[in-house]
Amino acid sequence: MIVYDLRCSKDHVFEAWFASSDAFDEQSKAGAVTCPLCGSFKVAKALMAPAVAGTKKTDEAPARPDAPAAGQPATYFNALKELRQHVESTCDYVGPGFAEEARKMHYGEAEKRNIYGEATEKQADALREEGVDCHAIPWLPNQDA
Repeated sequence: MIVYDLRCSKDHVFEAWFASSDAFDEQSKAGAVTCPLCGSFKVAKALMAPAVAGTKKTDEAPARPDAPAAGQPATYFNALKELRQHVESTCDYVGPGFAEEARKMHYGEAEKRNIYGEATEKQADALREEGVDCHAIPWLPNQDA
C-alpha cells in the first residue's frame, strides 16, 4: 500500500491509499479518484515530504504528525465498502443517465427516489448550479466481482 497526498483543481489537499503507484495512475485515468470535499475528478499528486528515519536506532519509528494511525487504511477501506453496500441496497442504479434522471426528479418530471450512477465533473457541476443535491462518492472496485 502507498499513501499519496492529492490536490484537486480547487486546491483541496487530501490523502488516499493505493495498492501501488500504477494503481493510482489507472484509477485516476478511469475517473475513479475524486476529491472528497468537492467531488472534483481533476486530481493530481501533491508534493509530499518523505518520512525519513534518523540514523540512530530506536525501538519506535519516528512520529509523523500527519501520518495515519496504524490500521487506518483498513478502516477507510471498510467504511468505503460499507458505503458501497448501503448505496447499492438502498438506491436505484441509473448508470450514465444519472444527470438526466436527477434533473427530472428535481423538476418534478419523475418520482423522487434515491439514485446513483455516473456523471462527468461538468455534469455534476451543472446539476449543483441548478440546485440539485449530488455528491461524488469514492467508489472502490467490488471485490466480489
